[in-house]
Amino acid sequence: MLIDENALEERLRHLPPRRRRELAYVVKLLLENFQPAKLPQASQALRRGRILKIILFGSYARGKQVIDRKSGYNSDYDLLIIVNNKEAAAPENWYHVEGVLLREELVLKRINVPVEFIVHSYYDVNAQLKIGRPFFLDILRDGMTLYAEPGYRLATPGNMTEKQQYEEAQKYFNEYYGTSLWRLELAKISLRQSKGVMGTAMRIAAFEAHQATESIYHCLLLTLTLYSPKLHNLRKLRSMTNALAPELATVWPQDKRAYKRCFELLRRAYVEGRYSPHYKITALQLQWLFSRIETLQERVRQICEAHLQKV
Repeated sequence: MLIDENALEERLRHLPPRRRRELAYVVKLLLENFQPAKLPQASQALRRGRILKIILFGSYARGKQVIDRKSGYNSDYDLLIIVNNKEAAAPENWYHVEGVLLREELVLKRINVPVEFIVHSYYDVNAQLKIGRPFFLDILRDGMTLYAEPGYRLATPGNMTEKQQYEEAQKYFNEYYGTSLWRLELAKISLRQSKGVMGTAMRIAAFEAHQATESIYHCLLLTLTLYSPKLHNLRKLRSMTNALAPELATVWPQDKRAYKRCFELLRRAYVEGRYSPHYKITALQLQWLFSRIETLQERVRQICEAHLQKV
């Protein structure tokens, strides 16, 4: 299906013309670069994979995007991509597309707003809507369809009772908040055992710090929306939680290169902290990261407890 750029421009009329053109270009990139048949060792189901819908949600869909030069926090384009089967939704099948978008943003400079997307199968999205999962209900209510193949209507939403929402949210908070606290404690133990010397213990400390951060981000998303994507990428998780709770944006300062470097080392620790002997981080960097994670944990606790009192 060809993109009707005139119709797309009309749907996005609440955004500046530059952003409308940029989103149309992003849709074009997604459709052109998701080619599952070309992936190595692709199964028959994956080869049949295709994009059914691309939906803009979040601040840009609502016309409430943020550009805060003081804190360094800027809204991203949040996209829900719906594909025709679960094989096509697997994260590893989208690595090439992620690379294309990052190159367009960071190297070619043809995209000025970072693009963060999540991918779900058509069956899964409809199942979540029928359950009444708030995250998907919000997208159905506020989202803007940028691309759609004909013939794939979304399900009529169901309703979770307030009691069901509260019990599920409380369960998620208890599990993920406790996990985050424990993983940070493990990171501190590993750092002490390292005696500040770069080696296995220091790499484990960085990995556990990553896990503490990942868990607290999932804690916020699950408690507030009863949904969190199956992600380990802290950059994406940070973007999603900042959009949901803008007061978290200042946890990770963006005004100094050293601060950005520390967060990047934390992001990389998920893989490199376990498997790469070339991964390097200092005790001072870890201590700074620990302090920021503690701040993040406390802010998330306050936000989640306030939310639970209202449910």
